[in-house]
Amino acid sequence: MWDTESTGGLRLGIFLALFGTLTIAESLFPRRRWQQNRYRRWGTHLALLTINTLLTRLLIPITAVGAAIHAETYSIGLLHLIDWPPTIEIGLALVLLDLTIYGQHVLFHHVPWLWRLHRVHHADLDFDVTTGLRFHALEILLSAGIKIGGVMLLGAPPVAVLFFEVILNAGAMFSHSNLTLPVGFDRRLRWLIVTPDMHRVHHSIVREETNSNYGFHLSCWDFLFQTYRAQPAAGHVAMTIGLENFREERQVSRLGGICMLPWTAAALPPHPTDQSTPETHPQ
Repeated sequence: MWDTESTGGLRLGIFLALFGTLTIAESLFPRRRWQQNRYRRWGTHLALLTINTLLTRLLIPITAVGAAIHAETYSIGLLHLIDWPPTIEIGLALVLLDLTIYGQHVLFHHVPWLWRLHRVHHADLDFDVTTGLRFHALEILLSAGIKIGGVMLLGAPPVAVLFFEVILNAGAMFSHSNLTLPVGFDRRLRWLIVTPDMHRVHHSIVREETNSNYGFHLSCWDFLFQTYRAQPAAGHVAMTIGLENFREERQVSRLGGICMLPWTAAALPPHPTDQSTPETHPQ
């Protein structure tokens, strides 16, 4: 029933459909004007995605779904300690894997050498659906290892891991899209999932805003751990996206500059002590 080719094909199909839908939607209803040439950025980000995908397949011998199959075959992981009903087991796995990604994201902000890798994602001068694809290859490889470790530790069922992979990719693209949503709808939706306006705050040049809104899909973790910030101080249209010390196009928009970004001179990484008290309710 489960194999890499069939699950990979399903994920690719969903990715292409959602990517196409969101790029059209943000073109018709943009939240902000783009600061750079969109199509040049897209080319760079898609090239980076291709490199990352190839390296992951070459260097990581097992996928997250493959790890789940192994855990299920040999009854490995916490969820195998109790005979849960399948629906509860799948629901628990989805929620706990999402928490794992939230924790990983916080870690990549507050450990200096991890921040050097993660700042590739934050150095984008614009914010749109392709920003959700923009990560350094070393971060992608580390993230894959963390995700596989989380799957094995939990003993997450393969169907839950497949759902989670699809949800994670979809959530990353949606939350990074340059899409205008009605204010009231956005306010209600972010009680459940991360919206573009909510996540855009996280890409602000202002450090205390960068150190907030870490969620990629479920928004509850930011409320629970008090890392939520409702709006950027400058407003969504006037706010500056990116990092203070990385504003040159050759550094942040060209493939070579992006790949070398972790080793270029940089501002100090954000630390928890830089944060101001975050807000705790959507507005």
